[in-house]
Amino acid sequence: MSQSALQQGGPTDKERKYDRQLRLWAASGQAALESSNILLVNSGSGTVGVETLKNLVLPGIGQFAIADDAAVQDADLGVNFFLDESSRGRPRAQCTTEYLLELNPEVAGAWYPKSPGTLDLGAVLANSNSTPYTIILYTLPLPVESIQLIEEYGRLHSIPLVAIRSVGFYGYFRVTFPGVFPIVDTHPDETSTADLRLLTPWPELSQFAQELTTAIDSLDNHVHGHLPLVAILLHYLEIWKQSHNGALPTAYSDKIAFRNLVADGTRRDNPEGGEENFEEAVGAVMKHVTAQSLPSSLRQVFEYDSSKRSKSSFWIIAEAVSNFYQRHGQLPLTGGLPDMKAQSSVYIQLQNIYKSKARQDASEVLRIAQSLASDCIIDPAEVEQFCKNARFIKLINTAQSAPNMGDIVTNELSLDEIAALAGPEMQPSLISIYLALSLTPNSSAPSAKEMQDAIYAHAPTLRGHERTMQVAEEVARAAGGEMHNISAALGGMVAQEVIKVVTKQYIPVDNTCIFDGIESRCQLGDRALVTTCSHIFCLECTNRFCLSGQDRQNRVPCPACDTQLGSPDDAVISNLKPSEAYKTSILSGLSPSIIMECAGRALSFWAYQTTQNIYYQQYLYKTLTEKYATLSGRLEQTVSEANAQIETLQRKMGIRRRHSRLDEQELRALATRRFYNRYCAYPCGVNPEQRLTVPFSYSVQATRRMRRETIHDLGLAGYWTASADWAWVGMPRTVQNGEDMLS
Repeated sequence: MSQSALQQGGPTDKERKYDRQLRLWAASGQAALESSNILLVNSGSGTVGVETLKNLVLPGIGQFAIADDAAVQDADLGVNFFLDESSRGRPRAQCTTEYLLELNPEVAGAWYPKSPGTLDLGAVLANSNSTPYTIILYTLPLPVESIQLIEEYGRLHSIPLVAIRSVGFYGYFRVTFPGVFPIVDTHPDETSTADLRLLTPWPELSQFAQELTTAIDSLDNHVHGHLPLVAILLHYLEIWKQSHNGALPTAYSDKIAFRNLVADGTRRDNPEGGEENFEEAVGAVMKHVTAQSLPSSLRQVFEYDSSKRSKSSFWIIAEAVSNFYQRHGQLPLTGGLPDMKAQSSVYIQLQNIYKSKARQDASEVLRIAQSLASDCIIDPAEVEQFCKNARFIKLINTAQSAPNMGDIVTNELSLDEIAALAGPEMQPSLISIYLALSLTPNSSAPSAKEMQDAIYAHAPTLRGHERTMQVAEEVARAAGGEMHNISAALGGMVAQEVIKVVTKQYIPVDNTCIFDGIESRCQLGDRALVTTCSHIFCLECTNRFCLSGQDRQNRVPCPACDTQLGSPDDAVISNLKPSEAYKTSILSGLSPSIIMECAGRALSFWAYQTTQNIYYQQYLYKTLTEKYATLSGRLEQTVSEANAQIETLQRKMGIRRRHSRLDEQELRALATRRFYNRYCAYPCGVNPEQRLTVPFSYSVQATRRMRRETIHDLGLAGYWTASADWAWVGMPRTVQNGEDMLS
């Protein structure tokens, strides 16, 4: 009974099957995957598309379909692991679908066309109106008409599209979103999600902290050393306000003084010589004793044009949160509490206080959303998720107009010039790969000249560019073929981004990712956060360290050097690929001296980056040299030990060989004795002393009691004896110089 109950209360078979991925995107993400319907329009070698589907079938998408009118040829068998000898001549879509379904029986799959002939892509897309596709993947090259049909379907059903191309060592994929694409659960770092509200505590939190610290000086060492940092900071904030006319420590100098005040409360006369909880409180001053401000990413959501918003629940909840912020001057509480030194019972009480407040805020947002929603049902779980991740919501707004390729190329070439000065740490641009693959989307195997002409037509500044000519020749050498390892790697990248899009979790690639299989690197992104202390951070690290969206008094220090970034201009998000209009206007109106000063500081920034790269390379060199010396010593020791073992084994083998020879001699002697006892016994009545011994060999023609062959086969020689009868005494025979000798 108990075992059955345990089995009923344990994880299901599906939960055990998908255990690891459920830890990444939870049950909501898995449900989104299982309800998805993905179409792959395959072309060319067809490898990268199938590899992408492989990485989507394994985690359990709902269903997929492959549209591919190619028949399996001998060339396909060498680059596609989902085809075998039995597939030759059959529809490639059917064969790959059958093998993909074997990976996960819970996934449904279909293939088109059902009969041999040209694929009618329009009919395939039209037949999906009852269950529209969640996302469409299409591999290039494709006819222009097919690409237009796919793009039209994407606009009609507001679904993302992913274009993929893999040729030789190169590849790229481009994600196109239908207008704005909001992502609520971006999975920020847990340390950055904690919102302690120390400057604006609610009554329950203030009362709880006051009860713990009322007689803080008279507490024993154990209780004093286990006060949670929240209670410590709230206690000393009250002391600070009493001595500063109710003002809070918001300025940087005030925070330094407040941090010293907290540090002075540490007891150092205890057996440990200090208190870990007070050290945690001192370290949390700069991060948590801050006034809340509206992040730029959420401000972008609040200020998005209402006329362009869809009638989805996301925008209704966003408006409700905006109303909540206007009413209270702060966002709903997340309810998260970081780890801290405290007694378990106290920590649980504190955790319940934060969770209770978070539920109250979420309930208020839900009431506001329900009042705003006329014909839309608002899910309370969705509201709670929005409130929990409000500070980290990402709104991807894909540009609807095509960018100016000339401007992009000019920016990339300028980065190449910087890369040439910076050294190997800064790699050159991959724009040539993208142009070579994307400007010939309808040709399976263009020549190097065709690619160069297409590139020069869109970007005349690349004419004669050595890197561009090399890439064109490399792509032409591949003749449109795919390499399975490159397509497998690229397919894994695409599948990862598709999962982000389908589950609406994490932050997917916005626009294009270019892959260089020769250098094994990708290029994406064109924005970064730059600080006045000459450090640069990607946007992911910017969000992780909360470097953006804060006012000048509450911005955290630089994670690289702890420099305070008090001014709004101390840390700004810079466009590393500015447009021509931006470059024209940014310095317009400034005096030449200011322009030269700005240029000098910019060059100093990159000089510092180059210097840091040199230092890093020197550090790597030193570290690798030390590792080499250590490994070399270990190698010499290992070789010496191995040689000693070899000598020992050789000695043992020599002894074994000598013992083996002695065993052989003993066996031959034993065989001789047995032969003698059997054939050479003396007859009764014969006196052995009367015999006359004369030598003989096995070549005697006539013998009385044995045959010559017997003696020869046994390898023996003997003596005649003169007596009434004769006896033969045998001895081993050896051969030397072709003659029998007695041994």
